[in-house]
Amino acid sequence: MRDIIATVILLVLLCAAALAGHGVKTRLPERHRSRDSFELVPLTINLLVTFTAIVLGLLTSSVKTGFDAAYAARGQDAGALAQMDRCLRDYGPETDSIRGQLRAYVGAVIASTWPDEKPPEGVRYPDTEGMPITGESRALGAILDEAGSGLRRLDPADAAHKQLLSVCEQQFSDVVKSRWTVIEQARASISWPFYWVLVFWLVILFVSIGLTAPANPVSVIVIVLSAISIASAVYVIQDLDKPYGGLFGIPSTSMRNALADMTAP
Repeated sequence: MRDIIATVILLVLLCAAALAGHGVKTRLPERHRSRDSFELVPLTINLLVTFTAIVLGLLTSSVKTGFDAAYAARGQDAGALAQMDRCLRDYGPETDSIRGQLRAYVGAVIASTWPDEKPPEGVRYPDTEGMPITGESRALGAILDEAGSGLRRLDPADAAHKQLLSVCEQQFSDVVKSRWTVIEQARASISWPFYWVLVFWLVILFVSIGLTAPANPVSVIVIVLSAISIASAVYVIQDLDKPYGGLFGIPSTSMRNALADMTAP
């Protein structure tokens, strides 16, 4: 919702900037509206358009790369959890409590990260109210810590179980690493101060366009369409910069698939 409001504000600001530029043009004395005076404006517009295109292109590429990395990290996290559960299943019934903690962890992750979706069924997990959608959650970390403690308390009965325990411990380490990768990849890279500086640049561009635009319906339509196009592009950049939630959010499919594999008989 915050991004949508910011996008609407940006759209209004750009249209108002073009209107202000046109208003300044009509109120300038005749000697300041000569052809020689306005020959500089197209050069300035070309400079601003080039600069804006470069900045928006770099931002789009950066946030898309970050989004793809976050998407891949979530898939790796789900895969690591499913693999560890299979290892514990192969170890034997001694690991049932640890497997239950892993299922509770996955269920809590799904419920807290995608609160607008249907909560997971067939698994018990702690109350997720107050848990952050992204970032570190002490409650989730405590579940994994408890699972790790249970893993360390296992006493292998023979060499085969000892070797299998070593594999499970390595996979638990992979689970912890993948969890922190997900946490770090979910951080937004565009700060609000930088966003409003970008808005300021765009406003200057549309004021310059308004200074040269003729007063006719075609100019108004082109300016409004341009403002809508740029505002929507900025919205996409903002949305991709937050991998969870929004229009392009990472789905819960991989985690739900992992939970389904963990609860399968």
